[in-house]
Amino acid sequence: MKIEYLKEEVKEQCTSLKAARKLFGGNEELVKKLMSRINAFTAADTIKDIIKQKQFRFHKLNNKGDKKLEGYFAVDVKSPKEPWRIILQPLDPDGKPYDPCNIDEIAGMVRIIEITEVSKHYE
Repeated sequence: MKIEYLKEEVKEQCTSLKAARKLFGGNEELVKKLMSRINAFTAADTIKDIIKQKQFRFHKLNNKGDKKLEGYFAVDVKSPKEPWRIILQPLDPDGKPYDPCNIDEIAGMVRIIEITEVSKHYE
């Protein structure tokens, strides 16, 4: 699968050990898990390969206050007990968000994702 990034800073956090260490305050376990997740995204043929893996806990995001999160999803960096999530959006072959984004219908076709952030999304 192809990975695009919303911002250069997000790309740096997901591809540079130094930037990931800074993001996670030096927590090496989280750094390793993030790099492992990014490698799994890259190795996957479609997003369906990620959804099938229970340890990723792929889940839909709901609108939150003024944040419009329709069409966005998250996976755990490490586990549900940790607050860190990778926020992503599936993109069509032209690099545009699916509208509507019915993941059950498109999962086998999605070969591009955009990672918008790595954060403590629920805090």
